[in-house]
Order: sequence, then structure tokens, then C-alpha cells
Amino acid sequence: MDDIQTEGRKENGAEPLGKPDALTPEADVKKVGEQERRSAGPDGPDATEVGDTFKRQP
Repeated sequence: MDDIQTEGRKENGAEPLGKPDALTPEADVKKVGEQERRSAGPDGPDATEVGDTFKRQP
């Protein structure tokens, strides 16, 4: 799996993309991926809420 690492990910010591381990079901990996696409970060609100904040006029 290391062959799909970009140079930036290698330099930063990032884990290879994909399943965290062989015991994790594919459905769980997909579920977490879908949740993360909607969130602004691990503790943040909805990504749309953050984006809209920067689009508002002062």
C-alpha cells in the first residue's frame, strides 16, 4: 500500500490510505469516510457551516 503515498504524505510520516487494519469491516470504513466528508474536522461543526461563515459580509 505504500506505493500510493504521495511525496508530501511520505515526508509528513502519514499512514498509508485505506483500511486501518484487516479486522475492520469495509462497511465501517465507508461509514467513517462519509461522516468525515460532512464534518469540518474531528471536533468541528458541519463543513457547510464553516464555509458559510467565511462567505458572510462583515
